[in-house]
Amino acid sequence: MTETENTPARWEDVVTQLVAERGEALTRYAYLISGNREDASDLVHDALVKTFGRLRNGFTIVSAEAYVRRAILNTYLDRGRRISRWRKIAHLTAEPESQPPADANTETRIDIQSQLMKLRPRERACLVLRYYEDLTVDDIAETLQISPGAVKRYLSDALARMAAGLDRADPDNLGGRHG
Repeated sequence: MTETENTPARWEDVVTQLVAERGEALTRYAYLISGNREDASDLVHDALVKTFGRLRNGFTIVSAEAYVRRAILNTYLDRGRRISRWRKIAHLTAEPESQPPADANTETRIDIQSQLMKLRPRERACLVLRYYEDLTVDDIAETLQISPGAVKRYLSDALARMAAGLDRADPDNLGGRHG
């Protein structure tokens, strides 16, 4: 290290010298972290602003570079956390682009009723008690005087048959709560 690298200077001079001498290295570092050239450039810029935004004097080029590298990493991690948090709640703010026509619900209801009539009597009874009457598995077992395991089996078989008949991939997509 030369004497000028260890001598504190005005922050403006340090930023200018740091960008001129180490700017490309900082951008490469940011690129390795982010994997994207545009993001890397933004990360370097944001890190410089965060590091020198407080008008800190007393930095050397070496210490300034260390601070900027740490700020690049922290900024990248903060963005990742913000994006992750946003993904968890974004669906709460989303509005459907268009409402399905009212007759689509009627068509679905007719399809479900048709498939329901194709079920065995105990399967149909379990489904109706579970999703229409909103009874628990234990309540259904008591009502039909069968074991809770039998109720679960009838519900599982009925949902699978309904899904196959309705051409749905997820048999639990018929609504109601599970228990």
